[in-house]
Amino acid sequence: MTSTLELNSGHRIPVVGFGTSALATPAASVEAALRAGYRHVDTAQMYQNEEGVGQGLRASGNPREEVFITTKLNNQFHEPADVHRTFAASLDRLGLDRVDLFLIHWPMPELDVDYVDTWKAMIELRDSGRVSSIGVSNFQEEHLERIIDATDVVPAVNQIEIHPYFANNDLREFTKSQGIAIEAWSPLGKGAELSDPVIAELAERYGKTPAQVLLRWHLQRGDIVIPKTDTPQRMSENLDLEGLHLSDTEMASIGELDRNEKVYGPARTGKSRTS
Repeated sequence: MTSTLELNSGHRIPVVGFGTSALATPAASVEAALRAGYRHVDTAQMYQNEEGVGQGLRASGNPREEVFITTKLNNQFHEPADVHRTFAASLDRLGLDRVDLFLIHWPMPELDVDYVDTWKAMIELRDSGRVSSIGVSNFQEEHLERIIDATDVVPAVNQIEIHPYFANNDLREFTKSQGIAIEAWSPLGKGAELSDPVIAELAERYGKTPAQVLLRWHLQRGDIVIPKTDTPQRMSENLDLEGLHLSDTEMASIGELDRNEKVYGPARTGKSRTS
């Protein structure tokens, strides 16, 4: 069983989840992931696969209460009325009456609507009981400060880009200081990290895959991870992390790979993003 982390909302989240962005076969892949042992699935309105995620959940045969489901608000729906309307549409597509975590996907400060008002609408959804925890994604320090100062409601999660070539340490430390859980998207980076000599040597030393080494590095740093794959063997490998532990020296050697090299830059328009 995957380890869990208690969020500031009092709910628990599995620390290894299954990401679904750009999957070729979302329904089949989600079903396979849940059969492999995942109990946390991450989707989003902009991924356009919520219906497939719901189908995979039902086909897996897992009881709803045993699976943690996250979805995210798309960028063009920050108006408070749109938050409520599109969240209801997400529930319909997923075939659920609630989700465990709903995130603002990007802060989008250049929109006419203030993302503080968007956050207030998220709080209303939480209070309605249709979502257990609310959070954000891709929020920087100034964005987090604004919504917390304005509402006194601290997000449960900030889902941000983190991988060895982009360790994102300053934002991680600020996020942690606020009592917000950190969730790493693109935890394996662009793929170059998988063949990095440091990672390759550690994988050979422990008889593990490079992906397993990278995911263990995240977990030992205290981050939640959501790797994605359509391949059942890799699904199982990415979940099989309990027998691996990196030493402080090995953790530091991976930390030294930081190049401040992002997979994606920050959102600058209201157009769809992919992560």
